[in-house]
Amino acid sequence: MKFRLNTRGVIGLVAAGALLALPACSSGSDSGDAAPATATGGVQLVDPSALTVCTHLSYKPFEFKDDSGNVVGFDVDLADLTAKKLGVETKIVDIDFASMTSGAVFAAKKCDIGMGAITITDKRKQSVNFSDNYFAATQALLTKKDSGITDLSGLRDKKLGVQTDTTGQAYAEKNKADNGYQIIVFDDLPTELTGLQSGRVDAIINDNGPLLDFVKDNPDLAVAKEFETGEQYGFIGQKDDENATKLMDVFNEQLSAAIKDGTYATIYEKWFGAKPEVLPTPAG
Repeated sequence: MKFRLNTRGVIGLVAAGALLALPACSSGSDSGDAAPATATGGVQLVDPSALTVCTHLSYKPFEFKDDSGNVVGFDVDLADLTAKKLGVETKIVDIDFASMTSGAVFAAKKCDIGMGAITITDKRKQSVNFSDNYFAATQALLTKKDSGITDLSGLRDKKLGVQTDTTGQAYAEKNKADNGYQIIVFDDLPTELTGLQSGRVDAIINDNGPLLDFVKDNPDLAVAKEFETGEQYGFIGQKDDENATKLMDVFNEQLSAAIKDGTYATIYEKWFGAKPEVLPTPAG
């Protein structure tokens, strides 16, 4: 079975969203606008008791709420490695995706780092600092199994759903003229999936990782096509900031160590059901 799971990306737009602190695998106290405090290793955190991580829910299996209301997932487990190294808990903040990729949440000292299957792009690098890549990514087309749609060409005069501010949306826009479909934009992945199930759209495009995960529990749907876009995921932090760079160095060191000692492969298998076919290349 081919198991090269993968992607979502975004075009960074400045947006502000209401922040909601949610429990992750571990939790810390609410930081508000408190001044940063120094953690183990000299890294300053917005909350002295926690590594505060922004994300945008839900994006299973990368970050989502389990039955107990805790935020769990592949990205969360990677963030926990850095929190453990710093000697603190992990605290998750759910926020509008564009608020992360624009860098607004870091400038406002709401979060230390951001995650969310974020594709590394040159455009986003203008606003945020990226970690080393930790996941190979691609786009996928999800349809109803009996739709007869096997590619974008089968969507002529039909409706294609996309998630706003993602590389999936960018890919759909790029190929719209050649394939003659109408694009319907959704705020997040759950509403995009509902749009397909309800018949509002004939297909949707998004990262293949969460779409492949979704069809496991929804056998009436199928991933009809994957598009090799060559994307890579990274965590993000504040750009051109010495403390944020120091924190990202800790993340990169922990990622590299996890890849080398097998921890990464164990975490990958936990969430995707198989060992990774190709490991990310450690920086060091």
